Amino acid sequence: MCMERKYLWLAIGAILLGFAPANNSSLAQKPPIAKVESVTVRDFGAVGDGKSDDSVALQRAVDAKAGRIYLPRGVYRITRSIIIELDRVGPTSIVADGTAKLVMAGAGPALKFVGTHNGTASPKTVKQNVWQRQRMPFVDGLEIVGAHPEAVGIEASYTMQGTFTRVLVRKGLHGIHLTKKNRNVIISNCHIYENRGVGIFLDRVNLHQINVTNCHISYNQGGGIVVLAGDVRNLQIGSCDIEDNLNHEESPTANVLFDVRDGSLRECAIVGCTIQHSHNAPDSANIRLLGRGPEDNKKVGNMSIANNVFSDVSVNIHIRHGRGVVITGNTFWKGYAHDLLVEGSSNIVVGANLLDRNPDYDYRNQPKSSNSLVFRDCVDVTLTGLHVNGTMKTPAGLILEGCRRFNITNCSILNCDGCGILLQNVENVRVTDCLIHDDRPEVKKPVSIRLVKGKNNMIRDNLVNGRIEITPGSLMPGKNY
Repeated sequence: MCMERKYLWLAIGAILLGFAPANNSSLAQKPPIAKVESVTVRDFGAVGDGKSDDSVALQRAVDAKAGRIYLPRGVYRITRSIIIELDRVGPTSIVADGTAKLVMAGAGPALKFVGTHNGTASPKTVKQNVWQRQRMPFVDGLEIVGAHPEAVGIEASYTMQGTFTRVLVRKGLHGIHLTKKNRNVIISNCHIYENRGVGIFLDRVNLHQINVTNCHISYNQGGGIVVLAGDVRNLQIGSCDIEDNLNHEESPTANVLFDVRDGSLRECAIVGCTIQHSHNAPDSANIRLLGRGPEDNKKVGNMSIANNVFSDVSVNIHIRHGRGVVITGNTFWKGYAHDLLVEGSSNIVVGANLLDRNPDYDYRNQPKSSNSLVFRDCVDVTLTGLHVNGTMKTPAGLILEGCRRFNITNCSILNCDGCGILLQNVENVRVTDCLIHDDRPEVKKPVSIRLVKGKNNMIRDNLVNGRIEITPGSLMPGKNY
């Protein structure tokens, strides 16, 4: 056995030697890995103890045109804005690894990026100095905390390709503030949390191409993502958790608010988000779109709202004076006034959404939510594939008031207070192929459809278990089963 063991070890040694390099020359010939130069704010005198004023040191690091400015672990207190004039200092990134905190103890933005790009997103409009010295200003891996009533996290104007990732902004006035004009902005993997104003604020800005993805945006009292006036196109909001961005005592806002009564917003998608809380805020909404007025309702729209989860506000989606909105694939519940309220709008498509009342969410100490759908003074609307179950304290599950040219098909409307569908003063409204039932034992004589005043309407081929009440002269002939 000893001899066999000896030969075995000799064989293993031979194999290993066969694979070993004859010398170390091949290893020695590999080029050395280039050492990345890293300028830190400590090189310019920053202390990072949370007490010293590091404003001068941080501004000195920017003005030195260092490019990549790194904040090592520490608490960097500043009392004035660090201004990054991109055309003067060149491409600049402010980076950390999640261990650095920037405390803004003065008024204004902690980091203020200022560019000169005044063109569009088209390459032919971008000047060479923008490509050479201004492209893609970058903040990554940093916490910014407000310690002043008017402190703001990050502000950007006239920038090209601003990119803000893995940033936490809290306890400021606004989180990320975009002003004047910007192009091609990316905000991703950020936490915008507990600010007194707006989380992500598009403030009277001319901005095309902005993506907001994979962010937590919560407890900002002035709204989560807010567009106020300005001219905004190509806004994509995806895979975000957006919660309770409302003031519980003052004027209402919304988790997502597009207020373009003075301005316009189009070409927008809100996809795959959880958007909710809180019905305790007056007139709260998860998504609120406010256009210019009934005479010009095309200023907010060309929009898709798809595959989101909405709950626990006064109105889950509120559209006033909009045109061209598709709402599909969403789950709604706990809309205390309405799940959906649409006013003075046109060319709206609502289809294949679930509007339910899950018993697990009927908390004993909270008022019952209505969950109704209401359309007022709207025209050219398609409702298809809706599943509505259990609206309460409302005249109907689906209400149309003063509307024209609606196509309502293939909907299930179940166990709703009042009646299933209420149509008041409507014209050219078609209700077909719907299932409208109320089989609650306490409801003895359910009403499935109630049409009060109107003309040239069609109601046929529906399956109902309650009465259909029609004002004479308001309906074309047809059959229901």
